[in-house]
Amino acid sequence: MLDRLPQTPTEGDLEVAYVARGAALVACDTARELAVETLEAERALQDRWRKTSLPRRRLWLW
Repeated sequence: MLDRLPQTPTEGDLEVAYVARGAALVACDTARELAVETLEAERALQDRWRKTSLPRRRLWLW
């Protein structure tokens, strides 16, 4: 949600809006970075598990 300014904003109102927008951008970027790190770690764990687990036996013989 975007911050709305009063009808006649003061310099302080503008500064508060810029700071709030900057904080929202930092929070969004941080959340995105955390999501990417989590996904990469999850995939690395899956790859490691696949390499170390016993091979699956086939149920059919031919």
